[in-house]
Amino acid sequence: QILEAFKGVDMVIHAGDLVEARVLDKLKTVCKDVRAVWGNMDPDKIKDTLPEKEIVEVGNYRIGIMHGYGSPNRLIELLAEIFKGENVDMIIFGHSHSAVNEKRGNILYFNPGSATDKIFALYNSYGIIEIDDKINARIIKL
Repeated sequence: QILEAFKGVDMVIHAGDLVEARVLDKLKTVCKDVRAVWGNMDPDKIKDTLPEKEIVEVGNYRIGIMHGYGSPNRLIELLAEIFKGENVDMIIFGHSHSAVNEKRGNILYFNPGSATDKIFALYNSYGIIEIDDKINARIIKL
């Protein structure tokens, strides 16, 4: 279902915890531009090939990407501090496995949730982000 939903998108962003490299390979079958960062559940083989943090520019917007770490209750505050001074409009993150779509100040914090792991979430989900003159991000429940 997810691969089908990603057909025709301009970019796929994965916020870590791929666990297996073949996840990236599968994503690349539906989109040429795949960006990913490593997460705490990723083996060294994946951590050695992906950045911990990345900033991508889409149109006039700067998007920070990082999996995150530590307490899920303080994750947004941690990411705000990590990306401080980076002039980002949006931060895409993971770690908690729970979906978040929340604007704080001038920054949109977006966690698409987890499509495969429901340990810390009420439901599985993924996200779709549309960017034109503004950022429109939504969570899709599976």
